[in-house]
Amino acid sequence: MDRRITIIGAGNVGATVAHEIARHDLAKEVVIVDVKEGTAEGKALDMWQTSSILNFDSRVVGVTNDYLRTRNSSVIVITAGIPRKPGMSRDDLIKTNAVIVKEVTEKAVKYSPDAIIIVVSNPLDVMTYAAYLAANKAPNKVFGMAGVLDTGRYKAFLAEALNVSPKDIHALLLGSHGDTMVPLKRYTSVSGIPVTDLLGDDVLDKIIERTRKGGGELVNLMGTSAWYAPGAAVASMVDAIVHDQHRVFPVCAYVDGEYGLNDIYLGVPCIIGKNGVERIITLNLDEAEKKLLIDSAKSVKETMVVLDEMKLF
Repeated sequence: MDRRITIIGAGNVGATVAHEIARHDLAKEVVIVDVKEGTAEGKALDMWQTSSILNFDSRVVGVTNDYLRTRNSSVIVITAGIPRKPGMSRDDLIKTNAVIVKEVTEKAVKYSPDAIIIVVSNPLDVMTYAAYLAANKAPNKVFGMAGVLDTGRYKAFLAEALNVSPKDIHALLLGSHGDTMVPLKRYTSVSGIPVTDLLGDDVLDKIIERTRKGGGELVNLMGTSAWYAPGAAVASMVDAIVHDQHRVFPVCAYVDGEYGLNDIYLGVPCIIGKNGVERIITLNLDEAEKKLLIDSAKSVKETMVVLDEMKLF
């Protein structure tokens, strides 16, 4: 194993991603990059000192703005960006983070032209599109993490409601990462049993609404966004890539023709392997599900207008 994996951004999410990747020995070297002097270096050192305790060999290193150190990375995870602050509009957040995502993507791709890029920065769908434009790579090599996290939340809430193991729950979501995501009741099951046979629509609808607001619930509790579940979600995607597992994950992928949608990054079920998005799976949606997906796409398109008006690309 000689692969290098780079995490851009040493905040809570980036650091958790790095540690999850390292402790599962997914790379020979995990490089964390950040703009703040000493932050990536300190967190990397702290992680490396857990190696003998947790029994992993992945070397963890941190650097400040040194993209040369990331050269020949097989996977690059972008978590860089600022969180939405009180009084900040959605458009302000897009304008700020698009500049950051463009800059770090271009720097990283310069030294790792063949890398697969996973975007975590928010607003997720439009930031993934920004990274795609900045990377100038095939769209299957650039995609975003959202659906894995959202389904994780969905399944956790269902496990509580049913008093069963979350391991036995299978579920899918479509659409954007946020209020317009589309959890699919018809594709949710517990060891093959349709969840609609186990829970009534009223309970399911409450769980779906809680899933849509899942990020906000955590912000309200902690005053900051989540990191354990997002970090684990990204690591599972990286695992699928480096071990060519052909896992079926809902990810923010480039959709151009599928589901009747064009030129948009949106959450859809995909097969993930060594080439990134190996294939988008097109589900046979009913009319209600199609409408929800179209509404979600419209919401994403509105955010993309803000990016287009910036004329960064």
